[in-house]
Amino acid sequence: MLGFAAAFEGLGPDAWLTGAVVIGVVGALMADVGRPDLVLLSGLAVLLVTGVVAPAEAFAGFSNAAVLTVGALYVVAGGVQHTNALSRLDRVLFPETTRLGPVLARFMVPTSVLSGLLNNTPIVAMLTPRLQAWADAQDIPASKLMIPLSYAAIAGGMTTLIGTSTNLIVAGLMEAEGYEPLHLFDVTWVGVPAALVVIAYFVLGGHRLLPDRGGGTAAAEENLGQNMFEVTVTAPSPIVGQTVAEAGLRDLGDAYLTHVRRGEEVLQGRPDRPLEEGDILAFNGSLAARERLLGRRGLTRTLPDPDDARGDPARYETLPLYEAVIAESSNLVGTTLGAANFREQYQGVVLGIQRQDEPLSGPVGTTELQAGDLLIVEAPGDFQERWSSGSREEFYLVAPRDGRARRNDASEDAEADTDRSGRAPIALGLTGAMVLAAATGLAPIVTAAFLAALLMVGTGCIRPAEAQRALNVQVLVVIAAALGVGTALEATGLAEAVARSVLSVTEPLGPVAVLVALYLLTNLLTEIITNNAAAVLMLPIAMAAASSLGAPPIAFGVLVAVAASASFLTPIGYQTNLMVMAPGGYRFSDYARVGWPVTLLVMGTSVTVISLVWL
Repeated sequence: MLGFAAAFEGLGPDAWLTGAVVIGVVGALMADVGRPDLVLLSGLAVLLVTGVVAPAEAFAGFSNAAVLTVGALYVVAGGVQHTNALSRLDRVLFPETTRLGPVLARFMVPTSVLSGLLNNTPIVAMLTPRLQAWADAQDIPASKLMIPLSYAAIAGGMTTLIGTSTNLIVAGLMEAEGYEPLHLFDVTWVGVPAALVVIAYFVLGGHRLLPDRGGGTAAAEENLGQNMFEVTVTAPSPIVGQTVAEAGLRDLGDAYLTHVRRGEEVLQGRPDRPLEEGDILAFNGSLAARERLLGRRGLTRTLPDPDDARGDPARYETLPLYEAVIAESSNLVGTTLGAANFREQYQGVVLGIQRQDEPLSGPVGTTELQAGDLLIVEAPGDFQERWSSGSREEFYLVAPRDGRARRNDASEDAEADTDRSGRAPIALGLTGAMVLAAATGLAPIVTAAFLAALLMVGTGCIRPAEAQRALNVQVLVVIAAALGVGTALEATGLAEAVARSVLSVTEPLGPVAVLVALYLLTNLLTEIITNNAAAVLMLPIAMAAASSLGAPPIAFGVLVAVAASASFLTPIGYQTNLMVMAPGGYRFSDYARVGWPVTLLVMGTSVTVISLVWL
C-alpha cells in the first residue's frame, strides 16, 4: 500500500488537475451527460485554458495520421457498400442447413476476415439486414445470430491494424510519442488466435447462452396493429379542398397523419397536401384519437377495428417501410421525434420504436429517443439511399422491411439510377490494393487509405456527397480530442505515476500479472466509456509500465489495442454491439451473460500470446 501511495508523491498541480479532468470525463461518459465528442472537447478545453497543454499539443490529434486514416477508411468502406460489392458473398455466408453450429461457423469466419480487411463497423452495417432477411426466411430467431455477428466483427477487427479505429489510434499515439508504430500485421499475432477462440466458443456450445426471442423488429411490427388506423374523407366534408395543415390533421397530439391513399397512389402526408373526396387518411396513434376523428363530419371508418382478428393493420397499404437504428452520434439522441421535426428533416414518418427487446407503447412522437433505438419508418423509396451507409452519424444501419411495402415506379427508377453494382470489382480491387500496399511497405497506411478513398470517388464507386456523409465526424473528433488528453497524461507525469502504482502491486508476481492488470483496467474502461477513449487514456500508462519493466513497447501497445476492442460485456462499449441490440431483440443483461466467457477466453489468449512472442 505504501508503494502504491509513493507512486503519486512529487506530482505537481498540473498532474492533479489532469487527473481531476480525466475522472470528470470518465464520469460524464459513464453518466451519458452529453455526446462523447463534446465531453472530451470540454475536458481538453479545461486543460488548454489552464495551461496544462499548449495549443500545439492540444490540437495535434486533429492532424494525427490515425485520424486521417480512420476518415479515409470510412470512405473506402462506403465505396464497397454503395457498389453492393459484398452481395456476391451471400452463398458463402448463408448455408442451406439450419443447424445453429454450422450456421454460425459459416458466417462468423467470413465476417472476421472481412472485418480485418475493411474495418469492422461497416461490415456489421452491411451484413445485419442480410442476416435478418436470411434468418426470417429460415425461421431462425435473429437473437441467435446478431451477437455472434458483432463479436465476430470485433474479434476480426483485432487481426489487422486497419480492422478497427482502436488499433489505428494506438499506432498513431505510439508514433506521436516517439515509439516504433504498430505495423499492419503486428496485431495479427494476437488477433487471429483470439478470433478463432471466439468463433469456436459459439460454434461448440456458447450459442446455448443466447436468448430465443425472435427478431426485435417482428415485435415492433406486431405492435403497429395497436397504433394504426384509417379514415376516409367523404362528401359533404368541410376539409375537401383544404390542405392537411388547414384541416388540422397533421398532428393531433396523441396521433399523427402518416400518409394519404388516393386511388392506387400512396402519398406522403405533407402539411401542404390538398385533400380530396375519397382520400383514405392513415394515422398512427391512440384509439381515442380515432374516435375523435370519426366524430367529425365527412370522416368515416375505413377498415375494421385494429383489435378485430379479421383485420391486419400492420399490413395496410403503405409507402415502403424501413428499419433504422439510431447511432450514438445522431442528433435524435436525447430528443423526441416531434422536437427533431423528423418528418421534414428525414423525409419519413416513424410508425413504431423498438428498444432492446420490447416495442415502446404510447405516442412515438413524444418519446425521448436513445442510441440503439430501432425505428420503423414509412418513407419514399429513396430513404435507404439517403440514410444508409453514408450517414452513420445518424443511423448505424437502414434496411427495408421486405414484404411490408410496395415501391412505386418512380422509386424503382431512382433505385436503378443509383445502381453501381457494375463498379463492385473496382471497389474490391481498390480495397485489395490498399491492403497490399500497406502490407508490403510500398506506402504508409495513411497514404494507401487516402489514395484508395480518393480513387473510390474518382471512379464513381461513391459520390462526393456520399463520401462526405460517410465521414463519421463524431468518431474523428473523439479520437483527436482524446489524443490531446492523452498527451496531458504523459507530459504531467500522471501516466507514469499510475503505471508505478500498478507495478507496485503486480510486478512481484511477474510480467504476466502486469499484463493481466493492464488488460483488465483497459477492458473495464472500454465497457463503460467506449473503446477509443479507453485506448487513448490507457496507452500512456501502458508505455510507462513497459519502460519501467524494460519490456518492448510493442507488447504493451498490442495489449491495449486488443483490450480496448474486446468489448463483450455491454452494448455500449463497442458500437457494433449497439448496432445489433434492437435487431436481435436483446436486453442489456444478455451481453454480460453471453460475453463473460468470451472476455476471459480473449484475455487469456491475448496475454499468453503476447508473453510468448514479445516477453
